[in-house]
Amino acid sequence: MKKNILLLASALLLSTSTASAAEVGGVDLLDTLNSQDQVLQLNGAGVRSKFFMDLYVGSLYTVEQTEQASKVVNGDQVAAIRLNITSGMITSEKMTEAMHDGFNRATDGNTTPIADSIKSFIATFAEPIQEGDQFTLVSIPGKGIISYKNGKELSMTSGETFRKAVLAIWLGNNPTDKGLKKEMLKG
Repeated sequence: MKKNILLLASALLLSTSTASAAEVGGVDLLDTLNSQDQVLQLNGAGVRSKFFMDLYVGSLYTVEQTEQASKVVNGDQVAAIRLNITSGMITSEKMTEAMHDGFNRATDGNTTPIADSIKSFIATFAEPIQEGDQFTLVSIPGKGIISYKNGKELSMTSGETFRKAVLAIWLGNNPTDKGLKKEMLKG
């Protein structure tokens, strides 16, 4: 019974509209995403490529449309980053390595204050990853990041500094992919 309640709560937490806003990199993106009693709108999306290979479609959902990364990273409203895996080349090991690199970039190499949170968060990517998988990272100001894989809640990682570092992987001053950041912030 308790498990059913948790599954229902997770489903309601990440319920989505059926309307597709756009298609990016072969992925149909939703107009809205409901999370934490907030309706989040598709802010922008783009393709993460490396060595001429498309790896995933990254999309940003926000309460209010914005072109300013700082409003998302330092703001006080719920936001979500969704990663739709489009390549079979992405493995758990490669995603873990990419996340470590992202945290190093986002923190200018100073990951020590959030090392335990990073370790906990990266465990989200421990299970095998395959083309078609979807990760949703919900940013809750003052609390942390809730991580989902294919709509199932995997973890809640606490900490405001950590929350901002996760968002900075894609939206910070030294993002993993500047082109993707620009596309996510089209507002």
